[in-house]
Amino acid sequence: MAKKKSADLELDFAFYQFLHQFYQEKKGSIKNNYRNLTKKFLDYNDPGQNEQNAYLRVPQFEALEMYIFLKEFLDNEPVHKVFEDWYKEQNKFKDRLDTNLSGKQVKITEEGKIGYLDSEAYEKLFNEMKKNAQEYANYIFALTMGTGKTILMATCIFYEFILANKFPKDAKYCHNALVFAPDKTVLESLREITTFDKNLVVPPEYVSWLETHLKIHFLDDTGIALSTLDGSKFNIIISNTQKIILKQKHKDKNPAEKLFMPETTGHAKLSAADEPKDEEIVDEADLQSNQRFTKLTRLQQLGIYVDEAHHSFGDQLSKDLGMKKAKNSLRLTINELAASLKKEGTQVVACYNYTGTPYVGNKVLPEVVYAYGLKEAIDNQYLKDIEINDFSNTKSKEFLKIVIQDFWQKYGKDGDRYEGMLPKLAIFGTTIEEVKNELQPIVSEILGELGISLDKILVNVGDPKLTSNDDIREFNRLDSPHSNKQFVILVNKGREGWNCRSLFGVSLFRKPKSKVFVLQATMRCLRAIGNEQYRATVYLSNENREILENELQENFRLGISDLKNTSTNKEVFEIKVVPPVRKIKLNRIKKLYQWRRKDDVKKIDFNIAEALDSDNIKKYKLIHTKHEGLSFDRASIDQEQKVDITHVKEKATYSSFTLVGEIARYLNESPIVIGEMLKNTEVGVEKIVEAVNQYNELLYDWIVPKIIESIYELKDFENQEEEEIELVKNPKAGHYIIHANPELVVSKDDRAAKAYAHKSFHLDTYCFDSRAESKLFWNLLRSELIEEVYFTGMLTHGQTDFYIQYIDPETRSVRSYYPDFYVKRTDGQYYIVEVKGDNQIEDPVVKAKAEAAAQLATVSAMKYEVIKSTDIEKGVFGALLT
Repeated sequence: MAKKKSADLELDFAFYQFLHQFYQEKKGSIKNNYRNLTKKFLDYNDPGQNEQNAYLRVPQFEALEMYIFLKEFLDNEPVHKVFEDWYKEQNKFKDRLDTNLSGKQVKITEEGKIGYLDSEAYEKLFNEMKKNAQEYANYIFALTMGTGKTILMATCIFYEFILANKFPKDAKYCHNALVFAPDKTVLESLREITTFDKNLVVPPEYVSWLETHLKIHFLDDTGIALSTLDGSKFNIIISNTQKIILKQKHKDKNPAEKLFMPETTGHAKLSAADEPKDEEIVDEADLQSNQRFTKLTRLQQLGIYVDEAHHSFGDQLSKDLGMKKAKNSLRLTINELAASLKKEGTQVVACYNYTGTPYVGNKVLPEVVYAYGLKEAIDNQYLKDIEINDFSNTKSKEFLKIVIQDFWQKYGKDGDRYEGMLPKLAIFGTTIEEVKNELQPIVSEILGELGISLDKILVNVGDPKLTSNDDIREFNRLDSPHSNKQFVILVNKGREGWNCRSLFGVSLFRKPKSKVFVLQATMRCLRAIGNEQYRATVYLSNENREILENELQENFRLGISDLKNTSTNKEVFEIKVVPPVRKIKLNRIKKLYQWRRKDDVKKIDFNIAEALDSDNIKKYKLIHTKHEGLSFDRASIDQEQKVDITHVKEKATYSSFTLVGEIARYLNESPIVIGEMLKNTEVGVEKIVEAVNQYNELLYDWIVPKIIESIYELKDFENQEEEEIELVKNPKAGHYIIHANPELVVSKDDRAAKAYAHKSFHLDTYCFDSRAESKLFWNLLRSELIEEVYFTGMLTHGQTDFYIQYIDPETRSVRSYYPDFYVKRTDGQYYIVEVKGDNQIEDPVVKAKAEAAAQLATVSAMKYEVIKSTDIEKGVFGALLT
């Protein structure tokens, strides 16, 4: 087994997954610790408890649950302290269940308990978290754009104020809220907090109190003073950093200003916690910036909500979250404010950051407490589906002509509207000059050729010569039925705060200065609209397509292939549940593994001869194959020249001392103990050193496992619980939306199916993914050997409890697998059935699913079958029809 470095584990380890799993496992007992008012607030927003009226989407509610869990159960502990308690199974985590969610190396901690990281990796992670920790609790909620972070933020603030009013002396609740936005664009989008209908997320008996006591301060202008009363409660201040604290340096003055102004030109420091001296005041705006900051320090129990980073990625995100130091960063502003509040005898209760990704580069942000990804949001129809097109070897005009024609064909020619709004295409330029001299004239020419009115063009580039005040007003009302603009030419408007749901297309031809801009611009068109999932189209140059692929991987650990669905023959189907809801019984298996040190360590037989067996070591050899010519017939293959060049591999050379030291370090054991073990063998330590020096891989694949088997024994504890589950849940909207190829769809009312409808159809319509699935279904439906057959493979996003959990061998995390069929034969035997293409049978993920499914089937008195598509085409259906 090849050694995995602690640093690699650190990059992969997502503590928020374990934290959420702990909450899910212990939800009942955790909620018993909550106050009744908290339970009432949660139940009101819980889709499971209040299915008819719950407004929050699943990711919003799950994030709210984690928000309250951190406050009510964990008392606003910083993330590094929560991680320490979880890892060491102490305090609130002393009865947590062990799990293999991460798939990390199982090691023994110094306390002798099972862990997911060895002690070295744990210490490194803990120290990293502690290093980034602030003086206040700092939490990150990573929900991808379009899932409703602003509404979630408002809901959390309302919850805080209701609880703070009921329990005013409890220090864990916020009495006031400061909401930070990165700039004026996003600041405008936060107005939703003030206009949002509180009845949607607040129990009715508390709405009137909130309306009466809530005080909103919207600092959208530099000249507006903060009018909070000292010591007052229930203020929501919405602003950005520039309007709260002075920057380090003022803009340069002209000669006349320098002549008549005081000698001191501005503040030398970023902090403006103290009231400025008279001679330092340059103008009224400077005074009011200081006034706002000072006013904030006179408020009790301040909670800070940051809607900054969900448009930022990479280095900028690191700076905003305090992971990288920056002179004028958002985090520095918050830290200055926290320090000033402490001097005033109050505190920042916590800082809640709402971001769009849990990653910075290839590293998981250490303070993430909940995450809901881009892929999940698309799959669950919270965002539009996406089609990505890239073009190589084209010129600007050719590219734009292809783009505009395709967009108009898809969205514009029939005058379709979505929620009353016309679909829009954003065309991004890299500079104002490019827009003026190239893009705008070309777009006008192409629209003229297509007979499209030039009034549908809108230019917004920040230059008054090209963009008038009327254009700005038009831009701000793009997402309304009153706008007739459809071709929007922009420079640098993809980054933040532009939430245009009627945007259906994005075009980006030239390579921008910032690579992350490609990702930011692309995501602008994904916001959902209407009652069904529509598809947005992205048009990129080949170079930008490669940049997008890299940025998706860097910031979301996704590729383009994970996002797009290139099928063009799919239609939308409304799928309804056929009553009564079908229920089945499954035995769920829960396992606990525990390492125990043996009392008596016997002499180890390392069996070096077997380790060096040719079949065993061939995977370590470096073979050079030389093939001449391009012909690959049998004769030429027989003449291939294969040469073993293993000797050129870089290898570590161990002595008996360094080998003992390496094993002791790896196992966290005493070198004396390890040295005695190696000496006390039939072959002796010299033979072991010789073998390991020849093939370094033997150390971790052969020697270390032998020692572990000798020192420890692994005990497993298994518990089976029978559950009655529903094959399908009743949808809130009365139906589910499924996109499918109409040729692979069958309804219970179809003529061919009516005679057999009593044997199947827990849904009124089945949408198959392949012809093999469809053929298998019809053969099972018509067979006299089959009593019931239900197609379950179309429900893969939480619409059913018929799922099987397995460990994904690629991501090393627990995933849910939804089988294709549930079948009952006339002899009483039940089957769980999966259909797979021949090329997928040996896939590691498919094998992992099959192993987990077979285990569940066995303990549930069922059988599990994986059937190849080619076998189905041949009329071979495994044991089902035998």
